Amino acid sequence: MKDPRVVSELSTPAAIIDVDALDANLTKMSQILPGDRLRPHVKATKCTALARRQVAVGHHHFTCATPREILGMVRAGVGESYLLANETLDIERLRTLAAVQHEALIIVAIDSQETLAAATQGGITNVVIDVNVGLPRCGVPVDRAGRLADAARASGLVVHGVMGYEGHLMMVGDANEKQRKVDESMALLRQAAKDVGGTIISAGGTGTFDMHARTGVTDVQAGSYSLMDTQYSTLGLPFTQAMFVLGTVISRTKDWAVIDVGLKSLGMDHGNPHIEDATVWFVSDEHITFSMTNGSLPNVGDTVRVTPAHIDPTMAMHEVAWAITGDTIVDRWGIDLRGW
Repeated sequence: MKDPRVVSELSTPAAIIDVDALDANLTKMSQILPGDRLRPHVKATKCTALARRQVAVGHHHFTCATPREILGMVRAGVGESYLLANETLDIERLRTLAAVQHEALIIVAIDSQETLAAATQGGITNVVIDVNVGLPRCGVPVDRAGRLADAARASGLVVHGVMGYEGHLMMVGDANEKQRKVDESMALLRQAAKDVGGTIISAGGTGTFDMHARTGVTDVQAGSYSLMDTQYSTLGLPFTQAMFVLGTVISRTKDWAVIDVGLKSLGMDHGNPHIEDATVWFVSDEHITFSMTNGSLPNVGDTVRVTPAHIDPTMAMHEVAWAITGDTIVDRWGIDLRGW
């Protein structure tokens, strides 16, 4: 079967990426955080074709959330180094990473004696110390970071530095308040870095990408900026929406319409998706029911673009993203970094 040539020929639901908007986002970020100042997080896109475009604008060192993402990037030959910014105790998965350490620099985050032992047993050579900077998730307390680094070196590992994620601050609306709180979190990370040593102080995300000019952070782990979503769009960031889920109207009345996009094709943890000039009533497994706030309801058979509220899980739900310019399909990109 031939690939579709225009958007109207796609089977739905379908992930579509506006290449012009994507490239504008990548260019803008590369101007603000050039080269090694950005360590793009591939968890947001899970797509090596998109990551190649990040390399093309100067970014060669990537952040990953799963061993599968690192393996896919290495096999595709995209990038030069990869930071697993997540703890794992899975020895077999760590061994799969260790098996490709001769092909690229792979650095694994640890935050405990248990994750250190797993990394050592899995044959990992390079680590960073993950430090808790305020988000109640992973990360060693600041006052224990140095001791963990010493233990890692005593086990024969190379400690490259520290990382921390101020995820609890991504959606703070007031810029001055956000900067103050980011500064406080990064003071903790710098304190840990003094005890740990190494050259890496990695932190940040799309919501705080522009808050690190004076925090001492060496690279920022932003990812969602490339495609965006409705949550990040509320912050007034200099990036535009580039990814949509295309749906087809499968039913309508005089008051509402229904499209074939639902919970199984959208990340919903950040709320309802957005449809332009419409009110989303509710989302069910395979459907969105909506009415119009401006204009007429679309007809059965018409296509509708849906903006997801959370880009990361939305991308992980699709096997393919269709790269488009206007209504023309220009490429088919496998979302090839899914899984763990």
